[in-house]
Amino acid sequence: MTTTPEATPTTERFDAGGLSLAVHAWGGPAEGRPVLMSHATGFHGVVWRPVARRLVDAGMRVYSVDYRGHGDSDAPDAEYHWDDFGRDALAALAHLGIAGSGDLVGVGHSKGSAALVLAEDVRPRTFAHLWLYEPIIMAGYESMGPSRGNSLAEGARRRRMVWDSPAEAYASFASRRPFDALDPDALAAYVEHGMRPLDDGTWEIKCRGEIEARVYEMGSAHAAFDALPRLGCPTLVVCGEHTNAIPPDYGRFLAQSVPRGRFELAEGLGHFGPLEDPAWAAASILAFARA
Repeated sequence: MTTTPEATPTTERFDAGGLSLAVHAWGGPAEGRPVLMSHATGFHGVVWRPVARRLVDAGMRVYSVDYRGHGDSDAPDAEYHWDDFGRDALAALAHLGIAGSGDLVGVGHSKGSAALVLAEDVRPRTFAHLWLYEPIIMAGYESMGPSRGNSLAEGARRRRMVWDSPAEAYASFASRRPFDALDPDALAAYVEHGMRPLDDGTWEIKCRGEIEARVYEMGSAHAAFDALPRLGCPTLVVCGEHTNAIPPDYGRFLAQSVPRGRFELAEGLGHFGPLEDPAWAAASILAFARA
């Protein structure tokens, strides 16, 4: 579970309307096409490490963000409306000075995909391309309101939060689903950036189970589905062949709801596809952005 120097991003915290957020710069040439990578619930921006490194090697200029409640960003004691994640993405882009650059690629996973859709709907032409892996976007979600105590939320509240060491946490995660499917470097990045030391020498997961649960509970209370027909940029919806979240047939439906939408099946992968096979993910992103 080692990190080479070139695998470590430059991390900055910035003020986003009274909330401190963290953004990570992975490098790439100044003239390289900018990419913002958007993580799933319970993860953080550094988990994209093996994908980011490949995109940088291909000449892209890559950034990722820690959403509120995740990683090194502030975790307010509040409800976690998904519209706010869209605003976090816009705030990160404004801080980086790349919003509406004309060639910006948005790369999202799960909740992170929905956040990018919500951001683009608030500020059209922010992104030139959107690559969305299994976006948590359902028809009629906004009218449903919060889903209190759903199974994902309750599971998050029962999560083990404190470990004797990051190495112990890594070994435990690597031995059980769904983390056992992750690429070793993605899992190492999740542990390395996703834990903090406590005064007693133990280590705590940064994204507290209660925060993760609140995010899941608000996942049924946003209007990203209604935004799909308003997306003006080319958008690729990708689903894993063996997913347990967004089935491929529904992914095709989402892609058809976007004026310039396309669909791609990630063969052999599940809901964590970009973290399961970073080489495939980077190749898919590059091919789409260059089409």
